[in-house]
Amino acid sequence: MGGAVPRRRLRAKPAPGLALHHICGKGTTERQKANKMGFGFQISARDGRARTGVITTPRGDIRTPAFMPVGTAATVKAMMPESVRDTGADILLGNTYHLMLRPTAERIAALGGLHKFMNWQRPILTDSGGFQVMSLSSLRKLSEEGVRFSSHIDGARHMLTPERSMEIQRLLGSDIVMCFDECPALPADRKAIEASMQLSMRWAQRSRDAFGDRPGHALFGIQQGGLEEDLRAASAEKLRAIGFDGYAIGGLAVGEGQEAMLGVLDYAPAQLPDDKPRYLMGVGKPDDIVGAVERGVDMFDCVLPSRSGRTGQGWTARGPVNMRNARHRDDPRPLEEGCTCPACRNYSRAYLHHVIKSDEIIGSMLLTWHNLTYYQRLMQGLRDAIAAGQLAKFVTEFHAQRALGDIEPI
Repeated sequence: MGGAVPRRRLRAKPAPGLALHHICGKGTTERQKANKMGFGFQISARDGRARTGVITTPRGDIRTPAFMPVGTAATVKAMMPESVRDTGADILLGNTYHLMLRPTAERIAALGGLHKFMNWQRPILTDSGGFQVMSLSSLRKLSEEGVRFSSHIDGARHMLTPERSMEIQRLLGSDIVMCFDECPALPADRKAIEASMQLSMRWAQRSRDAFGDRPGHALFGIQQGGLEEDLRAASAEKLRAIGFDGYAIGGLAVGEGQEAMLGVLDYAPAQLPDDKPRYLMGVGKPDDIVGAVERGVDMFDCVLPSRSGRTGQGWTARGPVNMRNARHRDDPRPLEEGCTCPACRNYSRAYLHHVIKSDEIIGSMLLTWHNLTYYQRLMQGLRDAIAAGQLAKFVTEFHAQRALGDIEPI
């Protein structure tokens, strides 16, 4: 996918007794060094453009490539936090927009912060709220200051700016904070994409200034520029000049299609610093993730595994399976042979079909647990393959299995 790339392996071994904190690079300011206390990134192996390693935080390590289950409103729907951890997740994503509206960041802070509030003591990344403001709220008005919008819950008026986004994420206590940006839908004309990117870069500087010195917490910048390589390069240059602890590739998975997305990923990761985590926001389907990992991306998030679990779709190595289909109603076999999740260990396809068709809550619980387990198993497979220098083989087998489709009905 994306053409042949040179294969190269690099193993970095930390000195005994030292944490895997990345050493600050040339030109790093004292403020940035302070912000890195307790936060770092170490690449342990490479295979072509793909990398595997560890992001270190005071709340625990994040193995990369990493998939972050989405806990939009302080919960991964249909899952207990300890169950999410059992699937192999090292980090969750929370949503600034939803949490600022309900129950409010101030209330969460008064109750001890988001980790305590939702009973998840490992790392949390929070998005800036910008994407949801643009996509969910009505009567929004964009200006240099920020975005004024009406809540989709009760119509109340709010103003979200880079400074307010940083304040909300500070009150939540998230470990990785995203700078405030605008994410335009695609397709869009070049003039609009360029204006949006330039606005996002001005907001990135304001986010950096408002974030301040927060040892143990990281701030990620977000690259924009649509499908235009030169605009992406300009965005990356501005972000590097500002200086962030990690860098996201934003403005993709918003309607452009997989081919166009992977086309951007052929060059966008390399425009960002090699020694910092790279995060592809809002992606995605398993084959999207595999293609992005091949191209040098380290972090992902998507609602797909949990949303699919609530709508009767299971994700397996042989592709998605619609458990609502009548073909499963007499099938005593597990959803996926060899899977260790409770849905596959303890229940048949016939049972899953029954509870899903009956709209029983356990159906959503079991399928979500399975889907998150599958996603984390995929990430572990990618990490192992990169470490062994066998990523090309892994990718070939991944696509070959998916091409088989679901097992034959009984």
